[in-house]
Amino acid sequence: MKTYQIVVLPGDGIGPEIVEAALEVLEKVQELSGKFHLDYQFHKAGAAYYRESGKAISKKTLAAMDKADATLKGPVGLPNVRKPDGTEAGILGGVLRIGFDLYANVRPIRLFPNVSSPLANKKPDDIDYILLRENTQGLYLSRGVGLVTDEAATDTLLMTRKGCERIARLAFQLSIQKERGAPQDGKKRVTLVDKSNVLRSFAFFRKIFLGVAQENPEVEAECLYVDAAAAALINRPGHFQVIVTENMFGDILSDLAGATVGGLGMCPGANIGDHLAYFEPIHGSAPDIAGKNLANPLSQIRSGAMMLDYLGEKKAARALEKAIWQSLLKKRIKLTTSGTALDGPKKVVEVLRKELK
Repeated sequence: MKTYQIVVLPGDGIGPEIVEAALEVLEKVQELSGKFHLDYQFHKAGAAYYRESGKAISKKTLAAMDKADATLKGPVGLPNVRKPDGTEAGILGGVLRIGFDLYANVRPIRLFPNVSSPLANKKPDDIDYILLRENTQGLYLSRGVGLVTDEAATDTLLMTRKGCERIARLAFQLSIQKERGAPQDGKKRVTLVDKSNVLRSFAFFRKIFLGVAQENPEVEAECLYVDAAAAALINRPGHFQVIVTENMFGDILSDLAGATVGGLGMCPGANIGDHLAYFEPIHGSAPDIAGKNLANPLSQIRSGAMMLDYLGEKKAARALEKAIWQSLLKKRIKLTTSGTALDGPKKVVEVLRKELK
């Protein structure tokens, strides 16, 4: 039996309750497989830890992540926990993504059965694409280092050839690996979203992307300006199979995309580099509903499925995704129109553990 060392960061707000739900479901997955074991190490990190210690994460935890096979992370951050400069404390994205060079933020966007979408007449799987966000460059690289005076402020958007090439190559790789093409026409397609008509940095990104596209003639390549892409995600979401974009654009567009498939509570995420990865929902800690038996744990559970796939336990990952699909199809998991869990996370766990077989 294989044993994988997994660091668990429960996080803030609803984080601990949805992480607990994911671990209970993963326990059942391991039991049914009988071929692997997840050995957990629990560590504090995030806003609550910042309030205790003055830092968002300890060196000990970072060292544990560096040695682990993967990390499962809950959402972090609390609106009232702030740094002296007024920015939110306890946020780990910049620390972990840049610190470990986790350049790829992979965010699957999929419409499941009996999940409410604000888009009219959309059936399950009419929306099914990957939003690939470059994780270490772009405008967010200016986090904490922008220049500020009493009269002005500036942040710098940086793109490098290495960064653009590797995220573009991964986009085409994901397109080839994804079993299904774009829902509308079945085509393997990678769409670059940029603003190259205005900013030279994005023109640089586009030129590199089109060069990588020539290495992958079996995949259709196209480019869209970000404003047109935002409209297209509403008007024709079935057109897309893989979307690749800059850090901040990816952050914004993935929230828009999540709203089309029942809310961010349906959306998992992976942060992947060449040697390390961690897995988390794409949403925040939602402290306003913490402890109220409302949190939708599917984003965290699906992040666990992505972790299994990354570890090489692909059969187990597919079984978990299938169990989620079937449970929603049979209406055994019920979500509100706002995306919260009608019967709470414990009920979701109960249903999924029974559906897994």
